[in-house]
Amino acid sequence: MRVADADLTAVARIRNAALERFARDGVAGTTIRDVAKTAGVSAGLVQHHYKTKADLEQAVNEYVLRVAVEASEGVEEATAEATTEELFLTMGERIMEFVRDHRSAMLYVIRAAANGEKAGLDIFDAFLALVNQHVERLAEKGTLRDDVDRLWLGLQVVILDLGTVLLEPAIDRHLPAPLLEPEQLDRWRKACTELLRQGFVKDGPIHK
Repeated sequence: MRVADADLTAVARIRNAALERFARDGVAGTTIRDVAKTAGVSAGLVQHHYKTKADLEQAVNEYVLRVAVEASEGVEEATAEATTEELFLTMGERIMEFVRDHRSAMLYVIRAAANGEKAGLDIFDAFLALVNQHVERLAEKGTLRDDVDRLWLGLQVVILDLGTVLLEPAIDRHLPAPLLEPEQLDRWRKACTELLRQGFVKDGPIHK
């Protein structure tokens, strides 16, 4: 759940402002003063908590990784006895919530990874590792089709999620309401879940 900026500590507000600016303008295109302006604090206060922009970047990277891990926490326990359908639905709901609550984090990863920056590539790899854990669970349950390329299944899930966020302005033009509206997010989740279920799961509708 997103917390209002007014309820955050100064350190968290500064970190979130840095994330927003890094996502929009890139690390190289963002100054300490830019971060201070976005956070509504002085540049001196930013440097009191983060001596250099590199320190800010490290804090942002750690935060993005943490929220990604937190978004996946509890899925395995909650779906231990779940059917394949229930597992897909749970994973879809977690992804939808992450897109809704952490759009700037996803845009940051997209920009950094696309530029070949180590931090962005590392976070992309961490996202992929989280997805692959669930792919392996499906394989262990014996529900994946025998001819599925597991590596590309994980990659396609990550690409589908990041690509949707990246292309949000273009996608919005074809929807009856903005993508981040609850009804449209749920519609996207259902469409993605059905796409993956039909394409990769033995008992998907197209294999009956």
